[in-house]
Amino acid sequence: ARESLPERLRAVHDGIAELIKRHRPDILSVEGVFYGRNVRSTIVLSHARGVILLAAATAGLPVAEYSPAVVKRTVVGRGGAAKGQVGYMVAQLLRLTRAPSPADAADAVAIALTHLLKRAPAAARPAAR
Repeated sequence: ARESLPERLRAVHDGIAELIKRHRPDILSVEGVFYGRNVRSTIVLSHARGVILLAAATAGLPVAEYSPAVVKRTVVGRGGAAKGQVGYMVAQLLRLTRAPSPADAADAVAIALTHLLKRAPAAARPAAR
């Protein structure tokens, strides 16, 4: 938080670029644009999202975008699910003893699961418990 916004954005970009280089994914799944009550937070998050998309584009990586409602509906079964419900279902689907922490990590896993579930043939989709 002590760094300037450009420095923090550079750190996000460099971190994502390093993860892409290290893990060589086939695709990057991200949450679509959303807005919140705090306009400043929304703008800062949009900047961060932009550098993440830039890192993907620079690496030649395709990007799949899913709205928050689609992620919640895919993972939980309803588009208005609370964060805790998303975490719970991520843990259930992946047979984890607890949800990824912090809640933003569970959200990120839910976005990846959404991509997998949307792309997988129906017979290959895991059944929720």
